Amino acid sequence: MVIYLLCSLDRSNIGNAKILNADAGHSLMQNVGITNDQYLTALMIFFVSYTLFETPSNYMLKRFRPSRWIAFLMFSWGAMTMILGGIRNFGGLVAVRFLLGMFEAGLFPGMVYVLTFWYRPEERALRIALILASATLGGAFGGAIAYGVGKMDGLHGLQAWRYLFLIEGAPSCAGAILVWFFFPDYPETMRWLSTEERELATERIKGVASLGHHHITWAEAKATLQDYRLYVHYLTYITISVPFSSMSLFSPTIVAGLGYKGLDAQLFTVPPYAIAFVITVTVAWISDRYEKRSLGTSISMMIAGACFVVEGALPSESFKLRYVFFIIALSFAFACIPPLLSWLTANLHTTGASTLGVPLNVSIGQIGQIIGVYIYKSNESPGYPTGHYTNAGFLLVGSLAVLGLRVMYIRRNKRLGPGERRWRL
Repeated sequence: MVIYLLCSLDRSNIGNAKILNADAGHSLMQNVGITNDQYLTALMIFFVSYTLFETPSNYMLKRFRPSRWIAFLMFSWGAMTMILGGIRNFGGLVAVRFLLGMFEAGLFPGMVYVLTFWYRPEERALRIALILASATLGGAFGGAIAYGVGKMDGLHGLQAWRYLFLIEGAPSCAGAILVWFFFPDYPETMRWLSTEERELATERIKGVASLGHHHITWAEAKATLQDYRLYVHYLTYITISVPFSSMSLFSPTIVAGLGYKGLDAQLFTVPPYAIAFVITVTVAWISDRYEKRSLGTSISMMIAGACFVVEGALPSESFKLRYVFFIIALSFAFACIPPLLSWLTANLHTTGASTLGVPLNVSIGQIGQIIGVYIYKSNESPGYPTGHYTNAGFLLVGSLAVLGLRVMYIRRNKRLGPGERRWRL
């Protein structure tokens, strides 16, 4: 959780920096002298490198062990975040954001992949939720930190947004040392487990989880790439990636459009993310507990989609009501992701399929994240109808796709014979 919290802070703090102390003329955009289109390009380039390096990163994680590879990624993205505090022009911003995306790319699919080595399918959604929900905590902490750092504006001749990148990048670099030495790799190789404990940990997941000593084969890769049902999962992940991206990057801007200005716009991003944390974990627990991952995903997407429709339709001056629907929409837009990912991993039946299927899912989902960069148009402030309606459309279509997948798996299960492994719902 802590690792992904730091990752989400370092990824999304550019949204805070964009408007931090803008009323004093000291925001990132004003100091670096970039236009709104250039700012969007800097956001987009992150997802380009993120998409390119996700699948190779999962292979490297398996090649070098999770503790070593994740520690390397963590130190590298922390360093890139701190370097962002020293940029002076648009070229520097784009170059560093590209490198930041490259190093952050492997973390989330890698963490989901690692869970498949330790936990049974019915135990994963809650744990994926705790990891992903730390992104909501990152949003909450990011707003609170930005509020405090905003008061440092001008200290020793530096703008507050520069301090923001320096302060939020340093913990990732320091934390990488702890990850190197203490992050658990595989249950069958962990030294701090006794022989009996390693045998127990391995035995309880036999046949339903990935194996640390297994290496992907071409036959497994080919079978995974040719499995059409997985592409429905991938396309569905695009639909949830649009709101995830847009909310992560534009929450401070959207809140500013709800009538909160200056540092208050940073502070009022905290409650939506704090509530989203609770809802995300709750939905994941229910989905795992009752084996209803597809329904947990679909219902969450419907609720979020409906709230975005309402938000787009409300008058721009209805600040309080729009804030309430913003909280609900953001919460359920995040809550639909863990059960969807848990559902995917539960229906990947080999280690090779997990090695390739999980990062491919997240990589293809980056198409949605790139779309999310462009939907909140600055000339539509404060209502942002295009952004809200676009999020709604993708979520509602995605909810129908999830229900379609559920029907497909139910039909497949009816054709299975006694003793055959059933598809999870």
